[in-house]
Amino acid sequence: MVKKRFLELLKGSFLTSGDAVKNWRFILFASVLAVIMISSAHQADRKVHELAKLNDEVLELRSEFVDVRTQVQRIKLESNVMDKVVNRGLIPSVIPPQKIRVASKR
Repeated sequence: MVKKRFLELLKGSFLTSGDAVKNWRFILFASVLAVIMISSAHQADRKVHELAKLNDEVLELRSEFVDVRTQVQRIKLESNVMDKVVNRGLIPSVIPPQKIRVASKR
């Protein structure tokens, strides 16, 4: 019995018998599902690669941001500013700054 069914399966008689329309429908349905699964798997892989690429770009931009911020902090140091303006004749004040208070009329 099992041997007979196996031979029928190998010969493909289930595709040519009287109720083969049901079998063809199922095979078509299973094929469509397989194509959909393969397509969605490829799309998921594409998304994973895109996410990895974007994460690398974010890390690179973050590193560049930290570098630029460090450079700006060095440029803003008082000693660097004094070195740059001393050529123009500007020197630091000896007199400390004073607060100016304005009395408001209420």
